[in-house]
Amino acid sequence: MRTNGWRVGEEVDAETVSDVSINRWFTKQPIPDDVFARMIGKSYPEDCSVPRSSLCYLRLLHYDFDGKTRKGEMVCNKAIAADLISIFKELYRQRYPIQGVQLVDDFDADDELSMRANNSTCFFYRRIKGSKKLSAHSRGMAVDINALYNPYYRRKSDGRVIVQPSNAKKYCNRDADFPYKIERNDLLHRLFLQHGFRWGGAWRSMKDYQHFEK
Repeated sequence: MRTNGWRVGEEVDAETVSDVSINRWFTKQPIPDDVFARMIGKSYPEDCSVPRSSLCYLRLLHYDFDGKTRKGEMVCNKAIAADLISIFKELYRQRYPIQGVQLVDDFDADDELSMRANNSTCFFYRRIKGSKKLSAHSRGMAVDINALYNPYYRRKSDGRVIVQPSNAKKYCNRDADFPYKIERNDLLHRLFLQHGFRWGGAWRSMKDYQHFEK
């Protein structure tokens, strides 16, 4: 998806990155009209009670698992925009792998499809699954990172197990070795906690390994 010349997922070579200050690659701004047009009716539905003015649009760089630099974008609450810029900038400096950073609107606001693609995202006006309560994503105050390899897991009282995305059951075994895995005290975990976020992987009644919220 191209937005004012910023093509999400596009590879950027090291020389191009070094031609300008690293700060030029990590920016925040009010949501541009063309970005908001992509969101309307999707992550920003008609009944959305969150003012557009409370949200912020981020552009950033990230390394993928193959060590290639990619362009990413994210919409978040203005209250955490500076935190996320700082976090993603340090993750980039340390070459922490993130497969993709796209708006959920690129997946037609289908959370399952976004997670299956191992996407990392933030704002999405929706209710917590199985609840009438709005998700922290609805306020742009929660971030999911490398969602396929860090799934949501819950065992219900009747013994049924819920895994999201639905094809990520094997990644619920956190003792196994696989790429993109978020672990306690790894770089990403430390950075988010240093900036005051809570990790869903530490919850007791369920586990949401991809999820950080403030």
